[in-house]
Amino acid sequence: MGADRSLVEAVGSAVLATAPSRESLALVEHTASAESAARDLLTQAVGTARADGHSWAAIGSVLGMSRQAVQQRFGRSGEDVLEPEERWLGPVTAFDEMAELEIAGRLGWHTIGVGMLRHRMVRTPHQWQHKRVLWSGSLSRWERDGWVVGSRAFPWVYLVRDTGLPAQA
Repeated sequence: MGADRSLVEAVGSAVLATAPSRESLALVEHTASAESAARDLLTQAVGTARADGHSWAAIGSVLGMSRQAVQQRFGRSGEDVLEPEERWLGPVTAFDEMAELEIAGRLGWHTIGVGMLRHRMVRTPHQWQHKRVLWSGSLSRWERDGWVVGSRAFPWVYLVRDTGLPAQA
């Protein structure tokens, strides 16, 4: 599981290019954020591998971990515990999720998280729009139009926008 030097260089360059300053504590904080993002990507990649039918043993082999260790680390734990105004939307696929999100948005639901073939949703009194875009860098273009990140699920970013209209009953 040796680090691919070009990947390390790319991540390091990205951290430095987007860091708010070159002051050492700011770099530590920014690098910690990058590490957290990498952990999230790894969790999503493992979920995708499982959805593609790969065993815990095969995934563990790639990660240099035992089957039991990888299952304990990446298996579902308390993620299904929902707050009163939350629910899971799914199962959905890349082919039907946007239509389902449009319906949910009219009813006041918007994405706050993404799991394997499902969206974690929260209900508000307003209608919401949903947009799925390729994770390709800055989201400032979307943010200028009022979109905010609902969730990231590599290679997608799910954006949401409050329409200000009352939710349909």
